[in-house]
Amino acid sequence: MRAVAIKKGRSRGPAAGLQEMGTLRCEGCGEEFVIGHDLAFADKWLTDKQAHWLERVLAEEHEREKKHPDRIELPD
Repeated sequence: MRAVAIKKGRSRGPAAGLQEMGTLRCEGCGEEFVIGHDLAFADKWLTDKQAHWLERVLAEEHEREKKHPDRIELPD
């Protein structure tokens, strides 16, 4: 696992060994997700790309009336 989005309030922050890279709020419900990267692979440019991907995933979950999971693995 190199990068993950973790729902705020469901854990005590990013998992051990992860650098917090930013926060994304779902436009559909307002839930917030912290994007965390493995310390050896922390990359701001990749975080921006992952945030756009995550926005689409969260929107699709609302379209399918599916709950957001507490943890979402992000693509590299």
